[in-house]
Amino acid sequence: MRHAAIQHIEAKFLRQDVTTFSTGDSVRVHWKVKEGEKERVQAFEGIVIRKTKGSHRATFTVRKLSFGVGVERVFPLHSPRYEKIEVLSRGDVNRKRLFYLRDLKGKAARVDVLEEPNAKASKKAASAS
Repeated sequence: MRHAAIQHIEAKFLRQDVTTFSTGDSVRVHWKVKEGEKERVQAFEGIVIRKTKGSHRATFTVRKLSFGVGVERVFPLHSPRYEKIEVLSRGDVNRKRLFYLRDLKGKAARVDVLEEPNAKASKKAASAS
């Protein structure tokens, strides 16, 4: 009874417009930043190196390089503080946690890009005409 009641209350706070993405994907998170009285949207762009499960406790970690320094940020998946999550490219990885990227630099730190099926069809159509 108690568990069902908690799930019912937590279900009210889950976001319905969550973008589908996985580890290895390059994403741009539009996060709302409050500075004094004003609020603005700031984009944080990088590679998803971790995604944790849990209904309302789910989080994902995005890593980027800023002036040669690695910056990681953990975002709650169902937070009302972000406007949207844009998936820039899909990564072709075989792991769920990409912590090995922390030790790599430059071209070695790149993740292979997974080609979309629609992109292949459009390339074939362009080459046929």
